[in-house]
Parts: sequence; structure tokens; C-alpha cells
Amino acid sequence: MRYKIVYDKPGRIRLRLGNGAFTDEEGYGIAHMLYKNEGIVSVETTAINGGILVNYSDINARNFVLEEINGLKYGHIPKGEPSDDDLMREIDNNFQWMIFSVIGKHYLRKWFLPWPVKAGITICQASKYLRAGLQSLLKGKINVSVLDAASVTAAVAQGTFSTASSIMMLLNVSGILEDYTRKKTRAALSSSLSINVDTVWLEKDGNSVQVPVSNIRVGDIICVRSGSVIPLDGEVVDGEALVNESSMTGEPLAVMRTKESSVYAGTVVEEGTLKIRVRALAGNTRIQQIAALIDTSEDLKAQIQSKAEALADLIVPYSFAASILTLAFTRNVTKAISVLMVDYSCAIKLSTPISVISAMREASSYKIMVKGGKYLESFAKADTIIFDKTGTLTEACPKVAKVVPFNGYDGNEVLKTAACLEEHFPHSVAKAIVRKAEEENLRHREEHTEVKYVVAHGIASTLYGESVIIGSRHFVFDDEKTELSAEEEKRIEEESDGYSSVFLAIGGKLAGMLCVEDPVREDAFEVINQLKALGIKHVVMLTGDSDNAAKAACQKLGINEYRAQVLPENKADMVKAFKEMGRTVIMVGDGINDSPALACANVSVAMKEGSDIAREVADITLLSNSLDGLVTMRKLSAAMLRKIQRNYRFIIGFNTMLIVGGMAGIIQPTVSAFLHNVSTMGVSGLSMRYCLNDKNETEK
Repeated sequence: MRYKIVYDKPGRIRLRLGNGAFTDEEGYGIAHMLYKNEGIVSVETTAINGGILVNYSDINARNFVLEEINGLKYGHIPKGEPSDDDLMREIDNNFQWMIFSVIGKHYLRKWFLPWPVKAGITICQASKYLRAGLQSLLKGKINVSVLDAASVTAAVAQGTFSTASSIMMLLNVSGILEDYTRKKTRAALSSSLSINVDTVWLEKDGNSVQVPVSNIRVGDIICVRSGSVIPLDGEVVDGEALVNESSMTGEPLAVMRTKESSVYAGTVVEEGTLKIRVRALAGNTRIQQIAALIDTSEDLKAQIQSKAEALADLIVPYSFAASILTLAFTRNVTKAISVLMVDYSCAIKLSTPISVISAMREASSYKIMVKGGKYLESFAKADTIIFDKTGTLTEACPKVAKVVPFNGYDGNEVLKTAACLEEHFPHSVAKAIVRKAEEENLRHREEHTEVKYVVAHGIASTLYGESVIIGSRHFVFDDEKTELSAEEEKRIEEESDGYSSVFLAIGGKLAGMLCVEDPVREDAFEVINQLKALGIKHVVMLTGDSDNAAKAACQKLGINEYRAQVLPENKADMVKAFKEMGRTVIMVGDGINDSPALACANVSVAMKEGSDIAREVADITLLSNSLDGLVTMRKLSAAMLRKIQRNYRFIIGFNTMLIVGGMAGIIQPTVSAFLHNVSTMGVSGLSMRYCLNDKNETEK
């Protein structure tokens, strides 16, 4: 492909291929192709003139760019999807062009067209506002469209075409600014959302190999097992499983997916195993759906946002009534139009959702993903926080202290079998067992059959024709009825003191016990104290561990209330009990077994190292390993509510001043419209600012 180098300095090169050399989609494909070289810092493509701007870090990357462009052929350029930076740049460019177009057309008509032509164009444009206003009235609504129609029509009827034209120009600019603000905020939020999957199991030469998800290509076959999220869109080529698609469809019940079924990124395999041929690599579809859901779903809106929208609609008729009264008492159309040009609705309806979405975007900058505005509000108002112990209040990296074999089994054999079962599940204790096997150089081949996670602290499978189960004491001995002699009971008590214990049974008999050290997180004590200082009145810990282990952990953490040897369904019941007491409850957990309780809470939080199902069920996910995100969330959500209240006070005060000024004849309609729109955009712009940048907000 022919091109011209129009700029070439160290670290930066600009090529021009000419108009029509490639389309927008092909430009994205070129950028994706160039990003394969690690030395490429950024790529911008412009289809209008065939421009390609590349920033790079070394000379080899520059040579790579020229070689790749040389190798392209017209009509055979790969197509691609826009990156987050591309989308943001397009929004900015479209906004600039639209603003320039509206203002430019207005002044060109004003300066160069004769009066009759200007009047005709003004009347034609005014008819659009009149039509929109009449449509609202026919639906029984008195809203902003009615106010705009009335003000423009009144100006035209009065013969002040220049005023009417200026009003419409300001209204157009206001609409463009509102649209730009929404798109910019939503795009920024969208770019912060992603499916939290780093590695996948790739089927290669008949074996499953764990590789980074970035290494996967279209057509590769990946294996997704029970409890794991499906990371990429694709088609099932083998296996069957129940897949929870609530993140895509909203339906709570899992659906069966078999060979030739389509599956989508972000859904979760609840039970079974699927081999999937990857169809699409980009997570854009999933991300866009999350953003759209956050933006439009009434269920996910903050209550304060819904109240703001209701208040805004309620105020409009009063603004209209004030204009009519002004006309009735003053007989001055100009004063009445000045009043019409001001309403509270625009600023309230625009600034409140922007405040909410901006807070969600700010949360993402702290590596916190929030699925809806209502969860921010609930977090700010919560008075009770319930923690799961293992992997949440304790270190994300527990260690196997010792392996105790029973019934003639060898310790290495116990550890190897346990690791083979646990490696498919992301709970912190499971990872500790797998890590211990690696440290002991024990290779645990998959000689068992289908692995099934039972949501009651356990895993079940079959090995050499015998049942194999691993899990908590309750699961292994009470639920699965594994034999336990008095001697074994005594030895368990002696060996497990001070540890969390995981039991392995083979063929209905105890094969071994793995004792796990689970030290509390270094930051947990300070985080709990800060949450108490920020208004959390009740801190509770729930755990399936023994009472002694739970009590020892609470003493270190400064927690006064705990429940030990708790089953998953009991956790959910406890959350419900607190809610029935009138409390607003935050539930923090990380395991599949925490999912019922997470679903029951007013607002739920999952840890980064938690299971895929826990992260999918949770309303908020901490994407860092620290509990500090809970403190940040409390401060941020409270600051968001304070910001919205400040916006209310300003909007009501400033717009009331404009209305009074219009009634008194101090402010003309065009000035009133200008100040109203500027204030609306000003408060919206301030709503986009981060809440915790201000030192005072951070300290609160």
C-alpha cells in the first residue's frame, strides 16, 4: 500500500495513505494490528484522509509499523472494533463539529441573509419546537418541551425573530452539551468495566493448558468448568452445563447449554463443563450492555435519582404557571418569555444521574466496580456490615500448615488428590492446597471424573470408581455421612486446634485432613475501625470455622459479634434477620458459598480473589486485594449524596433568582436563556468532577 510520511521524529511518526484508503472499521483493524508490537505506545487512525499517527518507544517498533503498512493491500485490510480511546476521541470530535455547526450557521444567517429569509427560516425552525410541545400536551404532560415551545412561539408571535433565533440556538447548544456530557460520562464508565478473568483453560493437543486470556484467538477451544465465568463469546463444541445468564437476560434461572449452543462472555457455568470455540475476543458487547443497563434500568437507579426525576417533572407546571401569572399581571410578553426560559427540570434531571455515574466512574479509578447507582446510595446509608471470614477478613493467601493422613493413606497422596479436585475453584483455601502441592512437587493429573461443586462447603467427584469428597467437617461427616471412629475424632481434635480444617474422604472413609493457617489481613483491623468511625454501627463476622478459630480472629479484628460453623443457607437467613430488624446491610464475601447471603443483602461486595459466581452476584466488586476499598466506598457514596444535595440548593436558588429577574424586567429572554443554560452545564460539569479529589471530602 502506498503512503507518504508527513512527520517523522524519534518516538512519533505520521503516515498519510490518502482519502478513501481505508474505512473507520479498517482503521481500527490497522490499529489492532500495530498494537501487536510491544513498542507501540498509541495508534490513531483517520479515515477521512487515510492518516495514521503512531507513538512508539523504540526504533524497532517504527520499522515494524512501516513493514506492516507496506504489506497491506487495498480491499484486504482487516476490520476491527474501536478502542476506548477511539470512542472518546470520536465523541469529542463530533461534539466540536456540532457546536461549531450550530453557532456558525446561526451567525452566518444573521450576518448575510436578508430579513425575509431569516424570518422564514426562524418560523420553520420554531415549528419543530411547537410540534414537540403540542405532542407533550396531547399526552397530558407539561414538561420542558412545552416550556421551550411556549417561549419560542411567544417570541415569534411578538415579531422578535432575532430573539427567537437566539433562543433556539441556545437551546440547540444546550441539547448538544447535555448529549455530550451523558455520552462522555457513560463512555468513561464503560471503559472502566471489564470481565475480571485473567486466565483460561485452553484445549491443546488433547490437554487443558492454563494460559492468559490475551493469548486466546478466534477459533481456539477453551474449557469452562462449574463455578467459572465464561470469558469470551463462543459456540459449545462439547459438554453440557447449566449456565446462569442473568447478567445478559435478567432471568435468574440457569439454562441448559449443549453442543452447538451459543454462550456469551460474562455468564457463569453453575454446573457442568463446556468446551467452547471462541467466536469473538472483544469484551465490548458485554461492557456496553453493563453500561446500558446501568444507564437505563430503573431497578439500578439510585432512589435519589428517581426522586430527582420525579421532582423535576413536578416543578415544570409551576414554572409555566409563573410565566402565565407574569403575563397576566404585567401584560408584558418579554417578561413572560424571560420566565419561560428558566426551568429547574433540566439541571436536576441532568446533574443528578451524572453525579451518580461519575461516582461509579470514580469508584472504578480506585479499582472498585459498581453495578448500579442504587448500590452507592445503599452503601452510604448502611448501618450494618457482615463479613465472611475466610479470604475476606483473613489473608488472601492462606497456607497449608500440615497434612494429616488417615486409614493408611500417605500424606502426599492426600495432598495430591485434594489439589487435583480444588484446582478448578478460585476460593483462597483451594488455592492454598494447590500451591502446597506445587511446593512439594506433586503432579496431580486429572484422573478423576466430573468435578461437582456442592454449595455447602464441598466438592464431589469419582476416582477409580470410588466417590471422592473434600470440604468442611459438616459437609464430609454430617451431609455425606463419612465414617468417623472415636480414635479419628480424638486425633482430629488434637491436630486441628487453632487451624481451619479441610477433610478428604475416599470411598466413604476419611483419607486425610489438611490444616490451613489463615492469618487475618494486616489492614482489616484499621479498616473496621474506620468503618465504625464513618457510621457503621454493627460489624459482624460469619464463618464455617470452629468457635475457637472464629473467636480468636474477632479478638484480633476488634469485632464483638460473630457466628461460627455457619452453613451458606444460614448466612442468608442471618442477613434477612438483620434486614427485618430495619437495618441496611452490607455483605462482604468471596466464595461460591457466600452467594446466597450476597444476594440477600441490601448491597453486597465481592473480593477480587473471590469466585466468579460471587463476583457475578455481588453488587460491588473490589478489584484490588485490599479491604481499603470499603472505606473508600463509604466516603465516596456519602460524598456523592452531599454533592447531589448541594446541586439541588444551587439549582433552586440560581434559577429562582433568574425567574424573579425576568418578572421584574431586569433580565431579557436571551440573557435569561443564556444564564440558565450556562448554569445547567456548569452544575453538570461540576457533577462530573471526582468527589474525593477534595481534601475536605476525603477526610469526612
